[in-house]
Amino acid sequence: MEDFIDGAATWFGQAWVKLQPGSVPRPDDAVLAVVAFAVLVAVVVPTLWRALRVGVTVVHELGHGLVGVLLGRRFTGLVLRADMSGHAVTVGPARGAGRVLSTWAGYPAPAVLGALLVRAAGTGWSGPVLGAAAAVLIVSLIRVRSLYSAVVMLVVTTGTSALWWWGSADLQAAALLGIGLFLLVGAWRHLAALVTGPSAGSDAGALARLTRVPAWLWVLSFAVVLVAATWNAVGPARAALGM
Repeated sequence: MEDFIDGAATWFGQAWVKLQPGSVPRPDDAVLAVVAFAVLVAVVVPTLWRALRVGVTVVHELGHGLVGVLLGRRFTGLVLRADMSGHAVTVGPARGAGRVLSTWAGYPAPAVLGALLVRAAGTGWSGPVLGAAAAVLIVSLIRVRSLYSAVVMLVVTTGTSALWWWGSADLQAAALLGIGLFLLVGAWRHLAALVTGPSAGSDAGALARLTRVPAWLWVLSFAVVLVAATWNAVGPARAALGM
């Protein structure tokens, strides 16, 4: 028992250190070039995009869930599908600000998180951000409602946790930059798919039914947030890539 307590104390001590901001990292230029090229290939090559866009979907659905929780709703389920779509279930009043804002939060979430990751990559905050992300993902695991969802979430959670625990500061920064850029571009691709293929079952359609505000205005509100997030990330991304 004493050994267990000592081991736990050591682990928590190490975790606390890893949750502290560090010095500004300086990833190698070649590594950053590889990261930028990998992001470009991931979002341009159709086969890769179809396989990897589930990462954007995960953030989209967790955006619904986290905002719902912050506004007093209960996040009870997360479902990811093989076609890369998804569904988050929050329980609470059928109408009202909580329902509207939690429904609205999905499309902006990947862009907002992407911008935050890009900024964190160049400021020494990679460790704290990865630790917080790992914690959110671990808690979210208990809400998955399908085998496919469980597999995807386990892969994402394991990768994030491993990067936080074992990754060097430079590796963490390079990874966060790549993930942030991927989420930003992915957010725009998801929004473009909504614009070119609108449906009554989309978030914009649901918001229109909840508020009687036209769906196109909700789509415009998504675009405004994406523009702001992208603008916020441009400077840090250019600085990190030496542009």
